[in-house]
Amino acid sequence: MTNTYRELVIGGVLIAPIVSYAAIALLAFLMLRPLLRFIGFARIFSNPSLAELCLYVAMFGMLALFF
Repeated sequence: MTNTYRELVIGGVLIAPIVSYAAIALLAFLMLRPLLRFIGFARIFSNPSLAELCLYVAMFGMLALFF
């Protein structure tokens, strides 16, 4: 059984589902950043930028996998 993807149509232009997943993950991650700063996420890792990138990629992967 194959998974059928629904394209997003904006102004007559078809947007691939992967682009919409990336945008949703980015918005969710940007809303999560203040919470991460509040709990001290950057102090836990030696390279906080890389840790944030990994968190974004994990969120993106979960969206692509389950939606």
